[in-house]
Amino acid sequence: MSTDISPLAPKTYAELPAIEGVRIETAAAGIKYKGRTDVMLMVFDRPAAVAGVFTTSKCPSAPVDFCRANLGGGKARALVVNSGNANAFTGQKGRAATELTARSAAAAVGCSENEVFLASTGVIGEPLDASKFATVLNDMTASASGDRWLDAARAIMTTDTYPKVATRTARIDGVTVTLNGIAKGAGMIAPDMATMLSFIVTDADIAPAVLQAMLGRHVGSTFNAVTVDSDTSTSDTLLAFATGAAAGRGAGRIAEVGDARGRAFSKALSSLMEDLALQVVRDGEGARKQVEITVTGAASARAAGRIARSIANSPLVKTAIAGEDANWGRIVMAVGKAGEQAERDRLAIWFGDVRVAVDGERDPAYSEAAASEVMKRDEIAIRVDLGIGRGKARVFTCDLTKAYVEINGDYRS
Repeated sequence: MSTDISPLAPKTYAELPAIEGVRIETAAAGIKYKGRTDVMLMVFDRPAAVAGVFTTSKCPSAPVDFCRANLGGGKARALVVNSGNANAFTGQKGRAATELTARSAAAAVGCSENEVFLASTGVIGEPLDASKFATVLNDMTASASGDRWLDAARAIMTTDTYPKVATRTARIDGVTVTLNGIAKGAGMIAPDMATMLSFIVTDADIAPAVLQAMLGRHVGSTFNAVTVDSDTSTSDTLLAFATGAAAGRGAGRIAEVGDARGRAFSKALSSLMEDLALQVVRDGEGARKQVEITVTGAASARAAGRIARSIANSPLVKTAIAGEDANWGRIVMAVGKAGEQAERDRLAIWFGDVRVAVDGERDPAYSEAAASEVMKRDEIAIRVDLGIGRGKARVFTCDLTKAYVEINGDYRS
């Protein structure tokens, strides 16, 4: 966790209301960091519906394996998250740590171990001493309360410079339901699944299969549309929980994917997920600029996505942005190397509202001064039109600065 807050950090944090059916507590277990909280516990006093999406890494962490095994049950009573150690690439010791944590959480909450969900973030390859926080779970369960969302977001931070929180509301059968979410992530961000770590809770009464379908529907345009450094974590986890408490106020149960009453909720969920995903980009390690890459006119949406990511992940593009250099030649390079259909003489490129290239060459009306003004902004939009089809995609990223190298060069020290 950095002491220098990102210049793109929010000026104020959203105020997240308590959600009926979930209680939260944090603790300092000394896993890696000194003088700060590093364990977060969510307690669901009644079984909550749960859905999740996880990393596509072929070297997933032990907690990811654990959650995947429990997800089929569709019910959750506890979530335990630690920072400072990813419990990844830790072999049998890693599995033993998840087993100890789950056993301790189940005993503290009074539930089955298959109703416990886990997540860990931090250093890869270092064994996690789960006994450090397993011993505090009883006290955490007793003192947990509903209004600890900002504390929860702080406890799961690693190289993040600020906590990431968001809230939304929706109406079901005329009743207002609430969605709260937290996230962490600043580096090793190219989630080909969901996000780094993100946890969403609602009081809506939604069946696990419906909640899972909604996560799957929205993840592509939100968490899967962000990249900081092109590296997919071993630990990426997105979990959503529905306590169902709003049913007591008259909000009916959403039990089928096609239920029209779930549309407003689905829209609110998408908005919440995008908010959290963009906060991660804005806290990219060393980041000073948020960048939106839009590709249109591609042969397909898939092709547009690959081209957009080629641009967003290019170190040459990202360092040019850091240097406030309107170097559209690097955009051309990134388009050309993406491996998708492109025709040089149909290509057009914009920085903000300034068209810098058209028909495969520099725009005749190109203004270096106007393009340079765009590059000085904190938020920069880059658009590329390939002129060959209807495929389009949008990806969010950030610049690449010297601070990124410094942060990651010192990460384990």
